Amino acid sequence: MDKFDAYKMDGLGNDFIIFDNRKKSISLSKDQIIKISDRNNVGCDQVIFIDEDNSNNTSVRFYNADGGEIAACGNGSRCVAYFLMKEQNNKKISLKTKNRILHAELKNENLVKINMGTPNFNWNKIPLLKEMDYKNLKIKIHNIDGKEIIGGFSLSVGNPHVVFFVEDLSKFNLKEIGPKIESHIYFPEKCNVTLASTKNKKHINIKVWERGAGLTKACGTAACAAAVSGAVLKLNEKCVDIEFLEGLLNIDWSVDNNIYMTGKVSEIEKIKIDI
Repeated sequence: MDKFDAYKMDGLGNDFIIFDNRKKSISLSKDQIIKISDRNNVGCDQVIFIDEDNSNNTSVRFYNADGGEIAACGNGSRCVAYFLMKEQNNKKISLKTKNRILHAELKNENLVKINMGTPNFNWNKIPLLKEMDYKNLKIKIHNIDGKEIIGGFSLSVGNPHVVFFVEDLSKFNLKEIGPKIESHIYFPEKCNVTLASTKNKKHINIKVWERGAGLTKACGTAACAAAVSGAVLKLNEKCVDIEFLEGLLNIDWSVDNNIYMTGKVSEIEKIKIDI
């Protein structure tokens, strides 16, 4: 069994194992990623690889706990950005992901702001099964009392999301709802599922079932999706705080149509992993 250097970080409890392929390249199979992600082993929401890139940007790849590669991971991007900014003693960095370039900035200590790019409402870019009203997919969910809610706002922020606005998050069992909606026929590439409750125009509470990872303490792209969908539906302002169990992310859907996400990240923990 080989031991490999890795790093453990989290953004508001949304945790990651990071491999730095610039120093020593490592290639993991799907089964190995699943094993590392298992909470009975090392445990994490996503495994991230930092790769060498011919451009001036550092390339990153993200894998969910189920071993599948994903195109976007907001908190993971902020963690890698912090890692690189500390390494380079720089307050700005650019990351190349599967489908966009992300620009990040260190605001103070461990507070990282990142430009997540623009939201996409095009049905075949989200993607959805067919052309339909992305603001209300008319998907039925039920609370623990059996009350039916019909809704679902769908969009892509680098990965597919659906958001349901409800009055009381505690009235919904997301562990039961999440996997059903994630694999709903409307989403050919599956989707992240968010329940959101508007506290006021500048504050939203959310819970997230993450595609390929399950219930998660926080999710950066879901925060972006909730903020944007709420703004379109006029439930909240375009600059809004998104509350998770372990803290807040500020999401600013700016006049330039880009989504800026700001929040804290953990310090960097170097670890050894048996593979």
